[in-house]
Amino acid sequence: MAIFYDSLERKPAQAASPMMHACDPRRVVAWRNGAAVDVAQFLAHVEQIAGLLPEAPAAVNLCEDRYAFLVAFCAIARCGQANLLPPSRAPQAVEEVMAAHPGSYALGELALSPAPHGYRKLPALEACPDSEAEGVPEIPMEQRVAIGYTSGSTGTPRANAKSWRSLCASSAGTLAMLGAVAGERFHVVATVPPQHIYGIEMSVLLPLLGDVSVHAGRPFFPADVAAALAEVPAPRVLVTTPVHLRALVAAGTPLPPLAAMLSATAPMPLELAQAAEQAFGAPLLEVFGSTETCAFASRRVTDDADWTLYEDVRLHPQPDGTLVEAPQLDEPVVLADIVSVHDAGRRFRLCGRNTDLLEIAGKRASLGDLTRRLLAIPGVQDGVVFQLDEADAAGVRRIAALAVAPALDEASILDALRRAVDPVFLPRPLRRVSALPRNDTGKLPRAALLALLG
Repeated sequence: MAIFYDSLERKPAQAASPMMHACDPRRVVAWRNGAAVDVAQFLAHVEQIAGLLPEAPAAVNLCEDRYAFLVAFCAIARCGQANLLPPSRAPQAVEEVMAAHPGSYALGELALSPAPHGYRKLPALEACPDSEAEGVPEIPMEQRVAIGYTSGSTGTPRANAKSWRSLCASSAGTLAMLGAVAGERFHVVATVPPQHIYGIEMSVLLPLLGDVSVHAGRPFFPADVAAALAEVPAPRVLVTTPVHLRALVAAGTPLPPLAAMLSATAPMPLELAQAAEQAFGAPLLEVFGSTETCAFASRRVTDDADWTLYEDVRLHPQPDGTLVEAPQLDEPVVLADIVSVHDAGRRFRLCGRNTDLLEIAGKRASLGDLTRRLLAIPGVQDGVVFQLDEADAAGVRRIAALAVAPALDEASILDALRRAVDPVFLPRPLRRVSALPRNDTGKLPRAALLALLG
């Protein structure tokens, strides 16, 4: 870390830290089009793009190619700007975020139509075999380098600013956790988009701040995931979600040897974790966090249902949630999660969310457990149970459900649920749908769920 001094006032200016871990300029940062991209090449691309960017406070990074996103992310930060990360790539969502940040622009590697106003298309990032690293740029530790938006799964998306110091601190915990399983040097293939904070943490920050490389693609279908993994050397870490992992297990597609699988964005059912570990011969790890906090705990659910906190993280249970203290936070954050803390405060068990817990007719249940029971019904391929906003005539907010079950009808699904849950918690209405409106990370925006109910 460096500290710079103002030459006139002789006061310490803002501390800064290198943009990336680059002790060796030939360290591989990414795998793209079957070729390795090293630190020197990467830094040359960052400088190339930084020289093309306009003066502005922030930019929406719409790059789909993960390597292009990584270059743009660093070029934007190099220019003292913030990467804007909308809750989705939908044109309306992008425009709303840009409107909230006057003077911002958007950039990406594709020719978009329609394109956001002020959209800038990046030039092709071609190989420069003779590129030489001229030193790693430093970023002021308190500079806002990213502003992530929550997914909207619990309401209106909210903005969360991330300083370079914050992202470095959270990444240290994740690197230590993964390093204990995969070793200090490993290679990431991710099915999640880089625009989401989980994608930023696991496929952008890890190759920047650790001895890690990342595959440039975002494979979706099981065969694509297998092909991407085959393009990177061992040890391999697959970064994914429960939705993607369920599809991989169901497809039965063989994967190259894995050092670990990593999941987030939704709780991992124990049965799915066991099936994945058996199918792919690697431990399945989960990280716990949020857009507000970044990752701060991990677990292997096949070993233990409890979570282990990262170093120097502290949890303080509250009546309506949990207060989180972590090195990446400027001040404590209260999450809606209800936890019980034990082992001298180093481990915790998740008991639900204050918005997840139900009390009807003096009886209690959780939406998470009801969804788990819905998914356990043979023939149900996907589903969710949620509570409606408005109360009925008796003052009770009804429970609703959506299920993807091509071979079942709604009555048979309800009959199966009736054998598993108390009648007061049976979802009415329950609608059979062809697919749930999951976003890129598998989450379900609440507005989209309500729209499907009609």
